[in-house]
Amino acid sequence: MFMSGFLTKRGSTVKHHSMADSGHTYDRRREEMVKRQIEARNIFDPLVLGAMRRVPRHLFVSEALRHKAYEDHPLPIGEQQTISQPFIVAEMTQALELTPEDRVLEIGTGSGYQAAVLAEIAYRVYTIERLHPLYRRTRKLFDVLQYHNIVTRYSDGTMGWKEESPFDAIIVTAGAPRIPDILLSQLSVGGRMIIPVGNQYTQDLIKIIKDERGSHQVSLGGCRFVKLVGEEGWSGP
Repeated sequence: MFMSGFLTKRGSTVKHHSMADSGHTYDRRREEMVKRQIEARNIFDPLVLGAMRRVPRHLFVSEALRHKAYEDHPLPIGEQQTISQPFIVAEMTQALELTPEDRVLEIGTGSGYQAAVLAEIAYRVYTIERLHPLYRRTRKLFDVLQYHNIVTRYSDGTMGWKEESPFDAIIVTAGAPRIPDILLSQLSVGGRMIIPVGNQYTQDLIKIIKDERGSHQVSLGGCRFVKLVGEEGWSGP
């Protein structure tokens, strides 16, 4: 396994997207995305809305697909993986109820877009990717965009990140056959986890809250993610 990332001092400013917006076209499309796809669907947390307005989503897809980056659907990113629909990213982020002091674990870095949205809000984001081409690509992009509060790891995400636990929040960005006990064990008391659970074709988006009495869960509705592959997930390529 490999790790990379730059840790910042608490309270420092970490996000400076010097090359993020090369023109007003993407600014306008991103604002339209937030208004029509996000705010119109009951995403109201100002921290989430602000993050969605700041992160340059078009830089997290290939140049050939940048004209579609702000449309209301997922897009392929290679390696049989996708960047999630903008609304799903916003919905999952809002459900985490993040604060600027939180430490977040993300399972499945993928394009890096979800991690960037989290990093606009949380103190530090730890993200794990099992596919080396995606891990390598997103690590470079985080460096370019100066997301110094994101720490990346190339490993089996279903096993979590024990040495950095417990986490205030955990987000799983792939569909799991069940809720991995090992991830629950790495969630702090008072912590929140968001994870899609179901079969390989359709899942329920589950929110888990952990307290002194145990964990409690609620379904946020149906969803469809690529499958979570790993020791505590699905087997397969």
